[in-house]
Parts: sequence; C-alpha cells; structure tokens
Amino acid sequence: MSELATPPGRPPPVQRIGARHVQRLERDIDRLEARAPPLTSFVLPRGAPAAAQAHVARTVARRAERELWRLHAAEPVGPEILQWTNRMSDLLFALALVLNHEAGVEETPPDYAT
Repeated sequence: MSELATPPGRPPPVQRIGARHVQRLERDIDRLEARAPPLTSFVLPRGAPAAAQAHVARTVARRAERELWRLHAAEPVGPEILQWTNRMSDLLFALALVLNHEAGVEETPPDYAT
C-alpha cells in the first residue's frame, strides 16, 4: 500500500509489487486450474461455503481493481500493481473452482431461459 499512499511526484519508499509477483500468481493460477475440471460454460458464483467465500473475495478484488484503474487515470501507478490485482481475482476464481471440486459440488451454469 505504500506505493499507492505515496504523494504524487515522490517515489514510493520501496517497490512492493513487481513482475515476479505477477509471475508467481500466474504459476499459482496454473496449479489451481490443474486441480479442477475445465469449464465448459460460464458458472454462477456459488457452491461450498469456502468456495462461496472465495467468490466474495474475488468480487472485492475486482472492485479494488476498478478503483485502482480510476486512480491510475488520475495518478499513474505501476503497471505491475494493475496486473497483480487483475491476476489476484483470477486466482480467487480458480481457488473457488478447486474448493467446489474438492467438496464434490458441481459448478452451476446460469439458466438463460428464465
């Protein structure tokens, strides 16, 4: 958070989020995706309690990402922070899929007919 809390025109005390952090999330996402069956359609954010909580956390991460982009429009932030925030929400989605799979809960596709 020091990167985001630093006044404009001053460098952050230490860069906290870098390319290596984004790459780590990518690897973690790949490992999680390998543990759940591939998706064949869009799925609703529900399921086992832990998976439902991961979906809630994903929603919060997406909201933070949108706010970060708004900040970036006014005061540019490092690209790695934007990438990391995006990948974090993807990691939480992959985690929700794994948690449902391991709990024996099938993913629920939306019912577009209703």
